[in-house]
Amino acid sequence: MDPTLLIILGVVAVIAFAAIGIYNGLVQLSVKVDEGWADIETQLKRRYDLIPNMVETVKGYAKHEKGTLEQVTKARNMAMGANTPEQKAQAEGMLAGALKTLFAVAENYPDLKANQNFMDLQATLKEIEEHLQLSRRYYNATVRDFNTKVMVFPNNIFAGILGFVKRQFFEVSSPEERENVKVSFEDKAEK
Repeated sequence: MDPTLLIILGVVAVIAFAAIGIYNGLVQLSVKVDEGWADIETQLKRRYDLIPNMVETVKGYAKHEKGTLEQVTKARNMAMGANTPEQKAQAEGMLAGALKTLFAVAENYPDLKANQNFMDLQATLKEIEEHLQLSRRYYNATVRDFNTKVMVFPNNIFAGILGFVKRQFFEVSSPEERENVKVSFEDKAEK
């Protein structure tokens, strides 16, 4: 067999194995990104399911706070309808602001703050916020790894050919929105 032909076949084999390795690595990271996004969606769904219960509980104590309750419901519905990480982050920022307003209203109602149902809802929301923060970190870390793999040479060549594109991070746009919703109801007299 011709040595030139062997060299060409060897180079083609090396390129083929490299392409397979790059493809498999991109697929693995893509699956992790999808898994991370599913975790975020799960935590957000838990939060969305909790919000109507909170609104109903507050409604029983704060009947004249209708505008605040409607704002929370509207923000929840917008967040539930958002699809991309960018849209979801923007809607989540609005929802976080609405929830902060709801909790500020609740501060004015001592009976509400002492209501066992409301206290249970608070504890659940706090747990959800903690899980959501962990899910966001995992998702953004896997997006970082995936985007790096898509952008580095020679992966960028194969990624473009195979249809792999950079993914969006789940980021909020303002410093206030980056803070977790505060769910603490300490009696001001106790401080």
